[in-house]
Amino acid sequence: MTPAHDVNDYEIGLRHNLEVLDIIDDHGRLNEKAQILVGEDRFDARKKIEKMLEEAGNLVKTEDYTSPIGYSERTNAVIEPRLSTQWFLKMDALAKDALESVESGKVKLIPDKYRNTYRHWMENARDWCISRQLWWGQRIPAWYLPNGSCVVEATAEAALKAAQAIHPNIKAEDLRQDEDVLDTWFSSWLWPISVFDPEKPGHPEHEPNKDLAYYYPTSDLVTGPDIIFFWVARMIMAGEEFMGKQPFSNVYFTGIVRDKIGRKMSKTLGNSPNPLDLIDTYGADAVRIGMLLCSSAGNDIFYDEAQIKQGAAFCNKIWNSYRLVKGFSVDENLPQSAVAASAIEWFRAKLSQTVALVEDHYSKFRISDALMTIYKLVWDDYCSWYLEAIKPAYGQPVDAATQQATLGFFESLLKLIHPVMPFITEELWQDIAERKEGETIMYASSPKAETYDPAVLDNFILAMEAVNGVRGVRSQRNIAPKEALKLSIKGASFPNIPLVEKMANCQVELVDSFGNAQGVAFLVRTQELFVVLDGQVNVAEELAKAEKDLAYLQKFLQGVRGKLSNERFVANAPAAVIETERKKEADALSKIESLEAQIEQLKKSK
Repeated sequence: MTPAHDVNDYEIGLRHNLEVLDIIDDHGRLNEKAQILVGEDRFDARKKIEKMLEEAGNLVKTEDYTSPIGYSERTNAVIEPRLSTQWFLKMDALAKDALESVESGKVKLIPDKYRNTYRHWMENARDWCISRQLWWGQRIPAWYLPNGSCVVEATAEAALKAAQAIHPNIKAEDLRQDEDVLDTWFSSWLWPISVFDPEKPGHPEHEPNKDLAYYYPTSDLVTGPDIIFFWVARMIMAGEEFMGKQPFSNVYFTGIVRDKIGRKMSKTLGNSPNPLDLIDTYGADAVRIGMLLCSSAGNDIFYDEAQIKQGAAFCNKIWNSYRLVKGFSVDENLPQSAVAASAIEWFRAKLSQTVALVEDHYSKFRISDALMTIYKLVWDDYCSWYLEAIKPAYGQPVDAATQQATLGFFESLLKLIHPVMPFITEELWQDIAERKEGETIMYASSPKAETYDPAVLDNFILAMEAVNGVRGVRSQRNIAPKEALKLSIKGASFPNIPLVEKMANCQVELVDSFGNAQGVAFLVRTQELFVVLDGQVNVAEELAKAEKDLAYLQKFLQGVRGKLSNERFVANAPAAVIETERKKEADALSKIESLEAQIEQLKKSK
């Protein structure tokens, strides 16, 4: 056993009261306590000892084995464990209080999975070695007297007074300050306090200044999980010790950025892109939104430049959508069309729904979910549907009411995305309307969710599905978008017919039956729609497809009914699950009925 030169041996030595012999000096050479090979370098001595054992006939055998060896991160020199005098901070009481802060919920870790890691650290915390043998840093505030004793004070003047209380004849030049410096984390654990009031730590009688009284405690800390013990836990300890309360309420852990094959990015591996180069190429907003869209709390990010390109494409989408709207000519006397009115009503409801969802995501620290929700609102709902719905025919003007509403919606979108895309949003916000000197989007109020009618959203979705159905038929039949089609809808009504006609370039007719016309039928939920394609339909192919779909649905219905007829399932399953299965049954029955009617019609048109 070598208690002076191995951590595990040292622990065993403490338990068994073994003698501790430190046989290596400060230069890595054997000292007098080694008794042999004194003055030899440790590596040379190890080789010579093997020969000495063999020559003395005491060497039984030699064998290779793997041993964990530490290396200096700066010099790559082998680290030799040895005893030295250090300063320690007792951690038992501090760790207990810090654990209670998290276990009681006063400090919430996000995501919660890190609470187990935190608990493990706090329940196994050892006394903290706070001294370092470096030539830079904050000196240990300890002064040694000539007799070897020491005093610990905040300043040299205070140390002299303390020393004179012990030995009245002591002078300033008789004191020697410890040459060691404090561990970097010992400075960092005071960060929430010392940035506002450097005098507060260590002085319980000192009243906090106005900055500390105002800003402490703060709400949220954002950091990485790799320093959950080194920094997060220690800040909580310092806060409880010096301020009597935790320094923050929530700790949001970001993931670690890794390369495509999962390696942590580092200068040594050369796998880390230069952020400034990415910003020069794609723009700061693109880099930020591209990374944040794929950054869920606590999960590592596997970096790919395609993510930044996605961010750049989003910036272009926002910019071009603004150019489109600002390029409309406006007719003040033109009445608003039914299509524009319905689109505005829908998007106003959609915006309110999204704002409420985004606020909920933010409140739960689902940052990437919030941003992806905004991303889809801008890209899919605003650009792909709303602008297409209100866009006037080529060369025609737009009415003033629609233009005003559209710019209002766009301004709300800019405010929603501004926190993570500050530059493009500020630029466009300044251009939308005349602004006062010093006015900025940073001070503008974020959009608020308003009350809306869910039926407005549902009806618009039905119209979207109808449009997508017609577009699907065009794609299957290679029919150009410019070619007008006839769409028959079975039933007495269907929402947003003018919108369907414009977006799908078709003429809609409400009918009781489709007769013997040739075409392609599809369902929007349970309502039957029929694209008339006289002379353009392969009846045999359509019939085979419909029969295949019918067979699948009949098998699906059989499975659902099997569950519902199982008394054990019905008795034990939650009511919501049973209700879902009953809805599946009703939907399948409706679709089967529609397919049977479609098959019957196809047989008639042969």
